[in-house]
Amino acid sequence: MNSYNLIGLMSGTSLDGLDIVFATYSRNAENDWSYAIKAATTIPYPSELFDDLKDVTKKSTVELLTLDKTVGSFYAKNINKFIIEHQLDSVTIDAIASHGHTVFHQPQHGFTYQIGCGETISYHTGIKVINDFRQKDVVAGGQGAPLVPIGDQLLFNSSAEAFLNIGGFANVSFMSNKKNTAYDICPANLPLNHFARLLGKPYDFEGKFARNGVIDTNLLEQLNSLSYYKTNAPKSLGIEWIHKKFMPLVNQSASAHNTLRTITEHIALQITIELHKFSLASVFITGGGAKNDFLIERIQHHFKGKVIIPSDEVVDFKEALIFGFLGALYLHGSANILSSVTGAERDTVGGVLHLPN
Repeated sequence: MNSYNLIGLMSGTSLDGLDIVFATYSRNAENDWSYAIKAATTIPYPSELFDDLKDVTKKSTVELLTLDKTVGSFYAKNINKFIIEHQLDSVTIDAIASHGHTVFHQPQHGFTYQIGCGETISYHTGIKVINDFRQKDVVAGGQGAPLVPIGDQLLFNSSAEAFLNIGGFANVSFMSNKKNTAYDICPANLPLNHFARLLGKPYDFEGKFARNGVIDTNLLEQLNSLSYYKTNAPKSLGIEWIHKKFMPLVNQSASAHNTLRTITEHIALQITIELHKFSLASVFITGGGAKNDFLIERIQHHFKGKVIIPSDEVVDFKEALIFGFLGALYLHGSANILSSVTGAERDTVGGVLHLPN
């Protein structure tokens, strides 16, 4: 049996914080993978770093390069604290697998960029670091996203027919014609959190703001008519698309409550359209949006199949867990990016290795 101990890091576009997971990934003689989470936590961003990341696309080149190192140092500091608090032996940790924080994602122009310097993390923790998972796939002609589906396929495949993660964006993965299909469906927590902040909260807790709003039917129609929804997978979304296509529409609304209600309905409708399009009978939902009770109610209202919400541990840490798994696949020498998902010329072993010495 092959077994790997990794720390997985995830920093999502919704800015909920840095998710850290320490897990063991094992591969048996039948080539089946399993996992065991040993420790997990979420570290909120300090206010200054939160503001920098919120406005990251507006940074100058020098500011961005500086922030890359700042984020790397923040990761390293909190990994070291995590190791001490959970009494882990760093010698037994094979590597840290870091998603980084996405700044630019424009695969149609041949690039994607995540900050959180791998060399900085490795130097300050004394542990190997694997990051920059998306780059090779983009070079191979792919979207560089989504990356989580290989974990859905190899770690969670018996749980449901479809796997939906509701983070900054909502993305789905499922098997179609014996191939893994996955793509970003629509924006999710990014715009929801934006309007919740206008009402004085970091996010719409349980969807209570949206529940008290009224659907703006004209806005809902405009959102549902966005051209992205008419294109076929493979496809992915970036922050730039939200600023250019999505926010100009929703910013016209006078009421934050009504805008939240309308966006919530839009998300539920777009998710359901995609699930029904492929006749999927069950969906396994993770990410911060799984705790938005009103959003889940709206999905259940529209979806004809079964909605499955797993344990809080899986809801909160599935993406970090799977990025740790991508690191395990890298160390094993196995493909960790699926061309059937991204549209690349071939499956690839994505990631860049940083050594502490």
